[in-house]
Amino acid sequence: MANANTVEHGWFVIDAADQTLGRLTTRIATALRGKHKVDFTPHVDCGDFVIVINAEKVAFTGRKLDQKEYYRYSGHSGGLKTRTARQLLTEDPERIIRHAVQGMLPKNRLSRKVIGKLKIYAGPEHPHAAQQPQPFPAHI
Repeated sequence: MANANTVEHGWFVIDAADQTLGRLTTRIATALRGKHKVDFTPHVDCGDFVIVINAEKVAFTGRKLDQKEYYRYSGHSGGLKTRTARQLLTEDPERIIRHAVQGMLPKNRLSRKVIGKLKIYAGPEHPHAAQQPQPFPAHI
């Protein structure tokens, strides 16, 4: 079993250009939790940091760009805001990927810590070159 002292967190970079949203985010969620590692322990954060670039170029299948809706509620009456995936992709493409990955993680304190290791950028540049991120492996 792994514990917080023995776990080593790696850095991966993945290009989201022309990748299907669901398939991409399942691979990201697996790497964030650390399920690809031999010493995976469910109650320990043993996952890796994931940097996603080109989030604005993620692909949707079918007619999801126009039919899929994202909701935001302010808590006040009449405060429900809805946006289609096409609108959200132009305004805030990072939110689409973060929302999909959060839905794939368990709903507990550990997942709130794990989602902090996800770094998403709309364009091809990221400020994490000092961490020497590796290309995202195909087997995850």
